[in-house]
Amino acid sequence: MTDKIYTAGLVVIGDEILSGRTHDKNIAQVASWLQVQGIRLDEVRVVPDVQERIVEAVNILRAQNDYLFTTGGIGPTHDDITVDAVAEALGVEVIIHPDARAILEKYYSDKGGLNEGRLRMARAPEGAELIPNRKSGAPGIKIGNVHLMAGVPHITAGMLDALTGTLEGGAHLLSETVGGFIPESEVSSLLREVEKAHENCQIGSYPFFREGKVGSNFVIRSTDADALQSCMHVLCEGLGELGFDFTPGGI
Repeated sequence: MTDKIYTAGLVVIGDEILSGRTHDKNIAQVASWLQVQGIRLDEVRVVPDVQERIVEAVNILRAQNDYLFTTGGIGPTHDDITVDAVAEALGVEVIIHPDARAILEKYYSDKGGLNEGRLRMARAPEGAELIPNRKSGAPGIKIGNVHLMAGVPHITAGMLDALTGTLEGGAHLLSETVGGFIPESEVSSLLREVEKAHENCQIGSYPFFREGKVGSNFVIRSTDADALQSCMHVLCEGLGELGFDFTPGGI
């Protein structure tokens, strides 16, 4: 493991996400999977099925991060244009990937065979490798630091499983939580001071309303275990000095 913090961007593609017809579940599962790999999800963009918008998002996020993931738009229909957009972003041609075609021919051999729509799922940017898909045959695609995955969450999960252990990651992000019936507005100065004193730590404040009372959970994150414990100690000490009851682990 290295001290370097590896980051990833995610482009979620699909008009159905933006319209609210489909509720995205991939952001959370991609973020959780990346954490286990020692990679931090740094930014997410949700874009429509418009090629130039996908190209723009792909080029920005692949340049800013170690890895880029996309979900959606690699199916058999006319509006599945992610492959075309990524090929344009990378300046390569779209080809019928021979291994993808063979996989699909085998998968659909007892399901009516390949047709024009199904063959679309064998398209890939030239030079790409495949990400195995044990759920529905059609593979994901990897080219450079860009990974194209399905939009259907359980298929995405299978593709992530196939990628497990194949990406270089860095220091894992550790966290500690402390919470209580503490209005965040009354401790905002304390949070700023404690975070400033611990440059390797970030503190997130998450308010809630429960039992008729306002409270907050404070989550400290760091890749440095000693810095994390020091920050946790100082924060708890400060909350006590302000007269607040708190619970390590949050409430």
